[in-house]
Amino acid sequence: MKGRNRKSILVSLLLIFTLILAACSGGNKTSGDSEKKSTGKPVQGGDLVIGSIAEPTLFNSLYSTDVASSDIEERIYSFLLQTDGKLNPQLSLAEDIKESDDGKQFDVTIKKGVKFHDGEELTADDVVFTYSIPINKDYNGERGSGFEVLESVKKTGDYSIEFKLNKKDPYFYNVTLGSYGILPKHILGDVPIKDLGENEFNRKKPIGSGPFKFAEWKEGDYVKLEAFDDYWDGRPYLDTVTIKTIPDQNAAIAQLSAGDIDFFAVPGSELQTAEKVSNIKIESDLGLNYSYIGWNQKNELFKSKKVRQALTHAIDRQTIVDQVLDGDGKVANIPESPLSWNYPKDENVPVFEFDQEKAKKMLKEEGWEDTDGDGYLDKDGKKFSFVIKTNQGNKVREDIAVVVQQQLKEIGVEAKPQIVEFSALIEQTTPPKWDYDALLLGWSLATFPDQFSIFHSSQSEKGLNNIWYKNKEVDKLLVDAKNLSDRKDYSKAYEKIYKLIAEDQPYTFLYYANSHRAMPSNLQGYSYHPKDEYYKIEKWWLEQ
Repeated sequence: MKGRNRKSILVSLLLIFTLILAACSGGNKTSGDSEKKSTGKPVQGGDLVIGSIAEPTLFNSLYSTDVASSDIEERIYSFLLQTDGKLNPQLSLAEDIKESDDGKQFDVTIKKGVKFHDGEELTADDVVFTYSIPINKDYNGERGSGFEVLESVKKTGDYSIEFKLNKKDPYFYNVTLGSYGILPKHILGDVPIKDLGENEFNRKKPIGSGPFKFAEWKEGDYVKLEAFDDYWDGRPYLDTVTIKTIPDQNAAIAQLSAGDIDFFAVPGSELQTAEKVSNIKIESDLGLNYSYIGWNQKNELFKSKKVRQALTHAIDRQTIVDQVLDGDGKVANIPESPLSWNYPKDENVPVFEFDQEKAKKMLKEEGWEDTDGDGYLDKDGKKFSFVIKTNQGNKVREDIAVVVQQQLKEIGVEAKPQIVEFSALIEQTTPPKWDYDALLLGWSLATFPDQFSIFHSSQSEKGLNNIWYKNKEVDKLLVDAKNLSDRKDYSKAYEKIYKLIAEDQPYTFLYYANSHRAMPSNLQGYSYHPKDEYYKIEKWWLEQ
C-alpha cells in the first residue's frame, strides 16, 4: 500500500479559480457601517439566524437529494473527508487513508474518541454500517451510483476500515468518501434497509457526531441546531444556528433589512438592495453550480433531439442573464462550472444561440405547424403545450419561467409555469413519480467532475437522471472515464462527453450564477467556499 500524496492531489486534481467572472472580481464587499477591525480572539456565544427559501426534506445524506437538506446534514454529521475552499479533498473524521497501487483498495483509519450526540463512541462499526447501506439489495435511495464500484467494506480494527472496489474509480475517493455522514449503528442497526429512508430518525431524531446537534424542526418555519460540547474538533463558538424557512427572496431581503435574519445567499437581482442594508457585509464569488431547464424525455414532446435544440434556440439566455440576473452571471452551454479544471478548453462544443426563426424551421421539419390558426403549433392533432415547474420562493426562477413562457409563445409553443413548494417539487420530480413535463432548477455540482449520476441512462430508474436521457455513446464514455486517473486524460475524455451532451440538449443549460452571501459585519472566521455556504461554520464567531 502507498500513502496518498496530499500535495500531489492538491496540484493534480483540481486547479481551481483560473477563471473568475468580471462581475465578481471584487471578492469581498462591505455594506452599511464600516467593519471594525477584529481583535482576532474568538468569542463564544450567540445565535446566528440563516435565511433559506428552500425547506429541507430529511437529514440523512444517503437519501436526501436537495441542497437545503445537505446544508444541515453537513453540520449534524461527521464525514471521512471534507473538501476545502479550493475543492481539494482533505482528511476530516479520517486521520489516514492509504490507497493500493491499483487504486482498488482504500484502508481508512478514523480518529479515536469521537462521540455521537448521545454520548456513544463512533467506531469502525458505524463507518461499515453506513457504507454498507447503499450496496445492500434493499437500498431504495437515489445515491446508489456513487457506490456501484464498492465491492465490500469491512472492519479491520476498532478504528480501521477496508474499502474494496471492483474497479478503479477516482470518483470514489474524491466524492464518495467525503459525501456521506456517518450514521449511528447502535440506533439504526436493527432497522430494515428497505424501511430506512422513511424512518423517523431522518426527520425527527437525527443523531450524528458533527459540530451541531439537531434540536428542533418546525416544518415550514425553522430548523434549530445547538452546539455540541464534545465535538471532536472543538466546540463551535456559536451557541445555536437557526435555519429559517422564508417564503421567497423578497421576503428574505426584507427580513435581512429588519434584522430578523443574519445570513442569506442574496440573488444577483437583489444585490444592490442588499448592499444598502446597514451592519452587514457581502462576500461574493463564483458559485459551483448551474441552472437549467430539464426536458422529461418520458414525454413524447421532448423525445426528439432536434425539438430540444429548437427550444434552446428559442430562449434568449443572454437576455435572461442581463435582465433577470442584472448581468450577474454567464450563459452556460454544458453541465460543468468554469471553476473546474475539467471545464473544456476546446471551443468546438455545440452552442445553440438565440434564433427564433431557426427554431421555427427546425420544429416545422419535425412536423410541428399551426394547422388550426390558434397561434400554437400542433402535430397529429396534439398541441405543443406543456407545464414547466420550478420551486416556490426563488424569485429569479419564477421570473425566468415567465420569460421562457413569453419567448416560447413567440414560436408557437405553450409553456405554462407552475410554482411548487420545494419539498413537494422534489417528491414530484424524482423516482418513482417523475411527475413533470419540464423542470426549471439548478445543480450544485460535485467537487469532483463526474457526470455519471446525472446523465448515464442507468441512473433513470432510481438515480438522478430524472429526465430519462439516454445516449449509448455517452454511457460508454462516462464508464470509461472512471478508469482514468491522469487529469489530462480525464479532461480529454470529457471534452467528447460534453460535446455529445451539448449536442443532445437533454437540458437547456441556462447560466452560471455568482454567489453573494450577506452576513453580520461583526461575523469573524468566515471562509468562502464555492459549494458550501456554511463552510466551517463551527469556526464562525460574533465579535462583541
